[in-house]
Amino acid sequence: MKTFKFPARHGYAVEISPFIPTRLACATSQYYGIAGCGTLLVLEQTETGITLVKSFDWNDGLFDVTWSESNEHILLTGGGDGSLQVWDTANPQPGPLQVLKEHTQEWDLSRGGQSLCTLQGHEGVIYSTLWSPHIPGCFASASGDGTLRVWDVKTGRCRLAIPAHKAEILSCDWCKYDQNVIVTGAVDCSLCVWDLRNVRQPLSRLRGHSYAIRRVKFSPFNQTMLASCSYDFTVRLWDYSRTEQPLLETLEHHSEFVCGLDFNLQIPNQVVDCSWDETVKIYTPLCLAAPPPSAR
Repeated sequence: MKTFKFPARHGYAVEISPFIPTRLACATSQYYGIAGCGTLLVLEQTETGITLVKSFDWNDGLFDVTWSESNEHILLTGGGDGSLQVWDTANPQPGPLQVLKEHTQEWDLSRGGQSLCTLQGHEGVIYSTLWSPHIPGCFASASGDGTLRVWDVKTGRCRLAIPAHKAEILSCDWCKYDQNVIVTGAVDCSLCVWDLRNVRQPLSRLRGHSYAIRRVKFSPFNQTMLASCSYDFTVRLWDYSRTEQPLLETLEHHSEFVCGLDFNLQIPNQVVDCSWDETVKIYTPLCLAAPPPSAR
């Protein structure tokens, strides 16, 4: 396991570059995000550990981060002041390229950060949004109102609203192999895997966490495997196709809330997470590690 320590900064989100398998970014905040500023960390994984490539400061906490899928240098972060910041890691200047301040759902950065449309329907805070990896112009959102919604940008309408949990939903992710499968993670400590063709009940309900689930991610290398992290200080690996004992592994290597989680898209079975304990960790869970030659 490789560890990077960032004193006085508490990790909220981490993501590995889709272009460079050894490059990752972490969104952090001072004072647990309650007050102070935020820092975006750009990190590099080496053979022996993790090193800092560059850092960017913002005047409020940073709570989420994602890489551009068309430019290897561009990052987008979400701040506690309600703004989005666009960063260029190749730019020697310390500040963001653009700051987007309106509360909208879709932006066109090629038009100077112009809002394309506003989609309304949720009745609570929106904690998570993600584009479908299968259907252009389609994305999902998870909210504090307990619903998962699927949207069509072309029509500007909600295609599907699922009362997924009787609690706030903090995270969702789309299966990389099936356009109809989405997972949600909520404050009720459960994960629900949904088939969008039949939402009367989930395909699977996964229980094991003892506090709210902060983030959930499908594996890019296994159709039915996913990972979740929680305020119970753990990361858990699951296989929802298993009706008995879907929980594969529980990792307890943090001493505070685990808020960020990601799979490496290019290095099979490698996972990264970040925590309020001021660390980023990179590892391969035992349940995903290749068996020794004698066991094959």
